[in-house]
Amino acid sequence: MAFLLATCGGLDSGFVPSVQDFDKKLTEADAYLQILIEQLKLFDDKLQNCKDDEQRKKIETLKETTNSMVESIKHCIVLLQIAKSTINPVDAIYQPSPLEPVINTMPTQTVLPPGSGHSPPSSSLTSPSHVNLSPNTVPEFSYSSSEDEFYDADEFHQSGSSPKRLIDSSGSASVLTHSSSGNSLKRPDTTESLNSSMSNGTSDADLFDSHDDRDDEGEAGSVEEHKSVIMHLLSQVRLGMDLTKVVLPTFILERRSLLEMYADFFAHPDLFVSISDQKDARDRMVQVVKWYLSAFHAGRKGSVAKKPYNPILGEIFQCHWTLPNDTEENAELVSEGPVPWVSKNCVTFVAEQVSHHPPISAFYAECFNKKIQFNAHIWTKSKFLGMSIGVHNIGQGCVSCLDYDEHYILTFPNGYGRSILTVPWVELGGECNINCSKTGYSANIVFHTKPFYGGKKHRITAEIFSPNDKKSFCSVEGEWNGVMYAKYATGENAVFIDTKKLPIIKKKVRKLEDQNEYESRCLWKDVTFNLKIRDIDAATEAKHRLEERQRAEARERKEKEIQWETRLFHEDGECWVYDEPLLKRLGAAKH
Repeated sequence: MAFLLATCGGLDSGFVPSVQDFDKKLTEADAYLQILIEQLKLFDDKLQNCKDDEQRKKIETLKETTNSMVESIKHCIVLLQIAKSTINPVDAIYQPSPLEPVINTMPTQTVLPPGSGHSPPSSSLTSPSHVNLSPNTVPEFSYSSSEDEFYDADEFHQSGSSPKRLIDSSGSASVLTHSSSGNSLKRPDTTESLNSSMSNGTSDADLFDSHDDRDDEGEAGSVEEHKSVIMHLLSQVRLGMDLTKVVLPTFILERRSLLEMYADFFAHPDLFVSISDQKDARDRMVQVVKWYLSAFHAGRKGSVAKKPYNPILGEIFQCHWTLPNDTEENAELVSEGPVPWVSKNCVTFVAEQVSHHPPISAFYAECFNKKIQFNAHIWTKSKFLGMSIGVHNIGQGCVSCLDYDEHYILTFPNGYGRSILTVPWVELGGECNINCSKTGYSANIVFHTKPFYGGKKHRITAEIFSPNDKKSFCSVEGEWNGVMYAKYATGENAVFIDTKKLPIIKKKVRKLEDQNEYESRCLWKDVTFNLKIRDIDAATEAKHRLEERQRAEARERKEKEIQWETRLFHEDGECWVYDEPLLKRLGAAKH
């Protein structure tokens, strides 16, 4: 409290603090918050090892007091932001009249770029034997963390809590204009779409949409929109309120689903398929690391953080990439693959939201001709971090080179939305691993978060190891959204990846009229359109419609005791595996 009282005392003496003064105090407050949370961790350790009841009670009392101090500092941070906004008001912010109640019209669960975690492996034809990996925790340097999760929109919307419920006269949630018959499909029916799309006279441009809605978004406009986040958040704050209940507004959505965002891992499909082109196991591991480190920069367009839509249960996203120098003309189609209307030389991708509680996304990619596939699942778990939001995801991915029977198990970094009360920006943090149990090659990758004072953003370091070696044969360092340099044990130095020079190959998605109603762009088209024309109220209504529909369907399943059936993935142990991966299809073809 001392820093807040000191500021107030300065005001009494006629001193008016500058914005820089407030920024300094905010940084100090967040640093104190981190220190206290570290102390809470120490208390937990001591409680686990304490055998004396009297000593245990003392530690529990201290822990309770420290918890109260943590909440107080969180509130001080918000109060400092209120004071800062008073001397530095944000332009063009809607201010409710004194008679108008402040209402949060569109709570959303916070989901940021992929994080990391561990899920015990399973072993079958569809899911190769995975190696056990240590849990990938949120880094120590995390700007102060809280175990409290953000509110999910489903739990937040109680009856009457929103001014716009969009309920029809029968009492059920309004649904989209499309037929809902597709919801009962176990697997998307592509026959009708194929017949209509592949008629004579159609070109690639006629069939597929490679446009990214984010291309229409001006950076300057985004910055101005994000400045107003502070006022939206502060409008929800009351003294004594649990700050983990603060939710983000609709207008900072990214205009695409999280499932589509995961497709950006393959923005350089040529790097992905070239893994299987390497003749040596060592070179294949290096190429896996190279593809992995190139997979993050494409997911962030611009310097301002925005959040993708939270996928609806059963939502599907499909796309493909045409490799450089490949025309797809007269090529054989991969009719049994995840995207059956493209050639066997393309990289194809499919993702599904397989669970809502907890929120789990599963996704799969393959290139038939290169005999390579990738299967992953990610369970997002968000945390309140003082002036930041952090997402730690539980899950893992597996790159499979089928010609060599090699499977590379990898984890993902944590995602952080920093400066959420001003202009948010994204950074990645945490330690990740890549392991191939067959060859024994492994890699350790660290995404470094920016220190409180000084230091660079977006730094990574990586070490690649030969089997049974404790000393790496290749070290990589640089920025994951910039240039990364490799230093080999032989003394050779080289550019490992230059993301600024790597051309991003745009994904191709079926046009809206050819999509099923549960495909991402079709599901979210009304939200996307209204965000594009900056009609926030209409976007909020469209988003609320989808969420109400999801809740209504969940209630109906519960009443009828019907279990939700996934469309394209199944649970295998604690992993989610694509039903018909290339490994399984090739195995069946041999018999």
